Amino acid sequence: MQALHTAATGMAAQELNVQVISNNIANLRTTGFKKQTAAFQDLIYEHVRRVGAQSSDQGTILPVGVDIGGGVKTVGTPRSMTQGTLSQTGNDLDLAISGDGFFKILMPDGTYQYTRDGTFQMDNQGRVVTAQGNPVQPTITIPNNASGISVSEQGQVSVTLPGSSTSSIIGQIGVTRFINKAGLQPVGNNQFIETPSSGAPQDGTANSEGYGKITQGSLEQANIDVVSEMSDLIAAQRAYEMNAKVISAADQMMQSTTALFR
Repeated sequence: MQALHTAATGMAAQELNVQVISNNIANLRTTGFKKQTAAFQDLIYEHVRRVGAQSSDQGTILPVGVDIGGGVKTVGTPRSMTQGTLSQTGNDLDLAISGDGFFKILMPDGTYQYTRDGTFQMDNQGRVVTAQGNPVQPTITIPNNASGISVSEQGQVSVTLPGSSTSSIIGQIGVTRFINKAGLQPVGNNQFIETPSSGAPQDGTANSEGYGKITQGSLEQANIDVVSEMSDLIAAQRAYEMNAKVISAADQMMQSTTALFR
């Protein structure tokens, strides 16, 4: 019975939907996390009677057809890149981008990854790095005797050196944009890599045209609405149960048919 296979596709789809929602909820407190949603499409149809087909020798046509669907399939888990709220931390090297753009990170193999997580620290060389020790680009090295670290909205990093009453600019943190930022591929550690779908990275200056500004002493929170996620979770659970009920009903119908031949 085709209904068994159709309902099975629905159960598989909702199982994936719950997995996506659970990942969103698990990352509720992950800095810079961008939520995902599961997107579905119906499967190919069996056209028992095609709509518009000729139904008689006199040329009459069918106003409606008989189309039996094959179920549902998952076509993607698109990521929402909307802005998360900014939370003040007061730490000099905690940075948040308000608007479009990503921080550019140099990886040990010479490639680049991109992140909205501005939880930066200093390594043993004074470089501004991520929690994994990878330097932010362009590389910023803070002298060990410097004080009063300041980062402007444009990304200029200034410090006060001994014997000086004024601050000195020692570098500038860049911001990178993508034509289709939802096309970036997540690789863990709050980071993404470019793909053919995202387009080539466009390096620029923060707080300039098309690029977001940098806010020092703040971090961007995950763009997750807990109430919405819980509502979606309940809906997915009920949809799973209804598909399971269809399988149960189809099984009972097959049992009744089998009993006729006993």
